[in-house]
Amino acid sequence: MSTAAVLPSPASTRHPAGGGALTADRAAALLAGCASASRAAEIHAAAVRASVDQDKAVAFRLQRAYAASGRLDLAVALLRRTPDPTAVFYTSAIHAHSSRGLHRAALALLSEMLLSRHGLLPTAHTLSASLPACGCLAVGRALHGYAVKLALSGEPYVATALLGMYARAGEAAAARALFDGMRPDPHVVSVTAMLSCYAKMGQLDDARGLFDALPRKDLVCWNAMMDGYTQHGRPSEALRLFRQMLRSGVEPDEVSVVLALSAVAQLGTAESGRWLHSFVANGGRRARVRLNARVGTALVDMYYKCGSLEEAVAVFRDLGGGGDRDVVAWNAMINGYAMHGRSREALEAFGQLRAQGLWPTDITFIGVLNACSHSGLVDEGRALFAAMEEEYGIVPKVEHYGCMVDLLGRAGRVEEAFDLVQSMKAKPDAAMWASLLGACRLHKNLALGQRVADYLVGNGLANSGTYVLLSNMYAAAGKWREVGRVRSMMRASGVQKEPGCSAVEVGRRVVEFVAGDRSHPRSAEIYAKLEEVNSIARARGHVPHTELVLHDLDDAAKERALAVHSEKLALAFGLISTPPRTGIKIVKNLRACADCHAVLKLVSEATGRKIVFRDRNRFHHFVDGSCSCGDYW
Repeated sequence: MSTAAVLPSPASTRHPAGGGALTADRAAALLAGCASASRAAEIHAAAVRASVDQDKAVAFRLQRAYAASGRLDLAVALLRRTPDPTAVFYTSAIHAHSSRGLHRAALALLSEMLLSRHGLLPTAHTLSASLPACGCLAVGRALHGYAVKLALSGEPYVATALLGMYARAGEAAAARALFDGMRPDPHVVSVTAMLSCYAKMGQLDDARGLFDALPRKDLVCWNAMMDGYTQHGRPSEALRLFRQMLRSGVEPDEVSVVLALSAVAQLGTAESGRWLHSFVANGGRRARVRLNARVGTALVDMYYKCGSLEEAVAVFRDLGGGGDRDVVAWNAMINGYAMHGRSREALEAFGQLRAQGLWPTDITFIGVLNACSHSGLVDEGRALFAAMEEEYGIVPKVEHYGCMVDLLGRAGRVEEAFDLVQSMKAKPDAAMWASLLGACRLHKNLALGQRVADYLVGNGLANSGTYVLLSNMYAAAGKWREVGRVRSMMRASGVQKEPGCSAVEVGRRVVEFVAGDRSHPRSAEIYAKLEEVNSIARARGHVPHTELVLHDLDDAAKERALAVHSEKLALAFGLISTPPRTGIKIVKNLRACADCHAVLKLVSEATGRKIVFRDRNRFHHFVDGSCSCGDYW
């Protein structure tokens, strides 16, 4: 509960000055650098008793002391009790609110200043304090107009703040015009704002051109460029930039390491992640960054996305020793358990989070609902979904409904999932409809699948996945004429099927394959090993799932098509490129193929290898002929 804005009275506190009459100069000196509300109140009371509280220097420093201590209510109350406050008083209050994210209050104070009877005009510092509070481009442009009218737009503080305002609004052209006016030596804040603006707009080539042209690059600039790459799905370039930064002699900080870990999580290269872990305290000799909640969460996220849940758990345990397990760290661990099919552990982690007095967030519930979906825990999922609003006051979002649709659809309750979509208050998104369509394909509900597909096509929500799922449903039912019709619709709409691609990690190298790929220099060895893989599967009773080949071919042709799927080629390359009985990790951009899933199980048993396979939705751990998903995916 906030304290009411009651300013000290003369008798409320003891004299802080150590004897003698308190002068205005002495009071101002005592307040210099003061950031304690109680200390400021003592001096304030003494100043009132000595009748020096109305002195401009004393009043201003009192206001700054209250603001620095977080008592913004007292800072504003003092401002309004000061006779004839100057622009400096208002600027101090505006900055105090703006820097704490209280943007509406900051702009209200600016408006009060401009409309006051004192006829105050904003200074360069007033504008530079106000511009970061402009969430609305129109307000920012109005302040830009003030700056031009008052001949302040060329002031470095103002120009930098204006650039930042336009950058946050995504107005790259306006930001760049201001930036070019700052040459030849723009402030580092302006450089960072310009880089961030380009990154936000996806103009990464422009950002890189600006970055490369900088004569001096500090750590903030390196981080801004890396952030742009990670935010726009270019993790390889982000990681290369991190290595280049090290070679240039710039030491990474917490932000750099977290950004690089995010890039590795996107790439899925665990070896690179372990190398980065060595930069963290407790991680190795090169430790430069302390293990805290932010870094630890990034490590947990990286390890589970790279397929090493055990290392994610180890980092999470290390966090517990320092008391750095916040709700964000718990969310990462819950998501890790869910993605690896360890649903019971995810639910146990949710219980432990609550036992530690932490309050779950909407992200927490996405994690536990996904965990229920991956293991078919329908009753548990329903109970958690109901508890969101009833017990925790969290209104379910589209993402939570999407988890429930996925849970019900996977469990075969397709009509129930459809009813849930129909009953939603929010508008269902394309991903939810796609999940429902996938459930229709999985459980062969052609009638409902057709309705869902018609809705997606009719509302302009169809993508390549929509057409592929519908085509697959018709092909599985042997309706080849309908398959042809759907493919014609795809061509007419200009939609192209996303090609399946599988990547295998060998050391720090990632090698990619598509179905039937013969482009690799070791292609002859790969196909020889592939024949051996298929022979192992046949010898262990595997019957190819020819019904998955969605072309009107004979069975022999279908078997040949299945034999050269991208995940099998990746497996064959992994087998010839790594020592016997060591693990293999494969990543595919689409859902796991049922035939390849069956073959990977058999190969894991025959070779004594652990095969970690990540598809679009989750991880599969193949060990001794079994998969962690329990064949439920």
